[in-house]
Amino acid sequence: MMTRALLLGTVLAFTCATAGWSADLPKREVGQIVYDGVPETPAALQAAIVPYYNARSAIFEDWLADGSILIATRFGDTNQIHRLAAPGGARTQLTFFNEPINTAIAQPKAQRYLYARDVGGAEYYQAYLRGLNGAEVQVTAPKTRNDNFVFAGDGKTLIWSQVTPGDPNYDIVLGEVANPTGRRTIHEGKGAIAPVDISPDGKWALVARYNSATFVEPYVLDLSNGALKAIGPADRKVGYQGGAFTGDGKAVVMLSDDGAEMSRPVVFDLATGAMRDLDPGAKWPTESFKLSPDGKTIAYMVNEEGYSRLVLKDLATGKALAAPKLPLGVMTGMGFSPDGKRLGFSLSTSTSAGDVWSWDLAAGKLTRWTESELGGLDPANLVEPTLFRYESFDKRSIPAFIYRPKGLTGKRPVVIQIHGGPEGQEQPNFNPRRQSWVSELGAAVIIPNVRGSSGYGKTYIGLDNAEKREDSVKDISALLDWIARQPDLDASRVAVVGQSYGGYMVLALAAHENDRLAGIIDLYGISNWVTFLQNTEGYRRDLRRAEYGDERDPAMRAVFDRISPLNMSDRMKKPMMVFQGANDPRVPRTESEQLVARLRGQGTEVWYVLAKDEGHGIYKKQNAEAVRATEIVFLKKVLGTE
Repeated sequence: MMTRALLLGTVLAFTCATAGWSADLPKREVGQIVYDGVPETPAALQAAIVPYYNARSAIFEDWLADGSILIATRFGDTNQIHRLAAPGGARTQLTFFNEPINTAIAQPKAQRYLYARDVGGAEYYQAYLRGLNGAEVQVTAPKTRNDNFVFAGDGKTLIWSQVTPGDPNYDIVLGEVANPTGRRTIHEGKGAIAPVDISPDGKWALVARYNSATFVEPYVLDLSNGALKAIGPADRKVGYQGGAFTGDGKAVVMLSDDGAEMSRPVVFDLATGAMRDLDPGAKWPTESFKLSPDGKTIAYMVNEEGYSRLVLKDLATGKALAAPKLPLGVMTGMGFSPDGKRLGFSLSTSTSAGDVWSWDLAAGKLTRWTESELGGLDPANLVEPTLFRYESFDKRSIPAFIYRPKGLTGKRPVVIQIHGGPEGQEQPNFNPRRQSWVSELGAAVIIPNVRGSSGYGKTYIGLDNAEKREDSVKDISALLDWIARQPDLDASRVAVVGQSYGGYMVLALAAHENDRLAGIIDLYGISNWVTFLQNTEGYRRDLRRAEYGDERDPAMRAVFDRISPLNMSDRMKKPMMVFQGANDPRVPRTESEQLVARLRGQGTEVWYVLAKDEGHGIYKKQNAEAVRATEIVFLKKVLGTE
């Protein structure tokens, strides 16, 4: 009897031989996917991929007023909002759309919730209010982009940030829930300004202007007249995150890296400006936090080498409170119940898709609310990654995780997956794509966190800025050196995969490391820094200039001309697969299509896959199954595992 892996290899080998891997393959459309120069996926391989994407997770969103929980999960093609009335209860679906609904915010003191929805991944979000039954009510203005929604404590008022196409400046909008069409702009902002919280008396809002990951300016906004008052130090740049008023409204809690490498929760007195550190000497950064409704307890997530740790403290004294010890994984949501007695959260691990839990603060009891399915996958076959570090060109230690296939001998091919951001971070959560590469390819999968990644302090996150952009590419070159020294890894069979900024990384590697790579998968990557900055959506252009550099400056433009992958395309000789969402507002499809045209013009083999109903990513299950299967066909070919 043939094993599944052997059968798939036989089918794929036949397909490769008959198709001839020709660039003359006809363009074809299947559903919303356009394949250009791409062979068809064998039916057996497509069927083998389905279980990975049948796996579904449950992500905590918020508590409703009656103590039930809103979650995001998927029964059909996209994530939708569901309600859990009790632990272990049925997931009652509340939204039913073709487009994904990934977030929901409960309206205080009501059985209603707010959610945002866009069309085709274009990210021009409109927001809607809805009860457990009945029609949705739109609260935002058409033809605007809306985000960062905050309810007042009484549930009657709502504020959010709004921007129009081409405008880099967000405004703050206020609406009365009882009169959704009566919304009004209360502050005409400058830059990426957004509300964070509303004071207990409903008179003030905490807002923040985001300049970069390490420079965020907090303000208090008078809701009666739209006047801003700056808070925090004026003589230095600080990376603030999040924020909440204390129960008496006299102070705010924020995450801050002021005077430290790592962000941690601090209490900032609005009258005196005094700052009280809740985690002095923190060795690892805090990612997010929540205050209890009475403002007496803080819960926060610490990111320790990519793994989440939950901390509970008394806000007034800083005394640690009992908290559950979590398995190695990544928290994906958190919030206190309306009565403050329970903390809800969701957690994903490498071998479990993600579930919702609650922690009873008084009883010290952990309760599981969901048991998410793995879609037919055998959990015993899933791989737990191992954390390791390697030395880069400047002796800096670079963290990474490696997934090694079980029960296989001989040198294994390698897939390196590089995150976007660039301030993102690869973490050991449940990832069906990585697991499928390990199982279906027999490959080792490495996910590095090169310089510029978040999670390792503010110095590390700034090491790839502007003129230092290619230093992060050198970190992958050093990883290739590390692979060559490993007895169980085959340095002659390495493929790199990256999306968004990670797409830029793999394109740069395709030029700099052509001889050491077997193939490249670029997903909506930046191919030319100048055209990217000129064509990315106006509401984010100045933010990207702050991170990457300003193409209008002659000196910086010269750097961009030197490091843009499109200008090094003559060195790219290895096969490449390119994926693009047609509606991507961040990295426009022109970035992919100018690269495809250039490479094909010089004779480099390129597979081009376009999703007509996606933007910056792949969020629909049917599309994910199709594109991820094509990736495996490509990887089998270039790694020689068919």
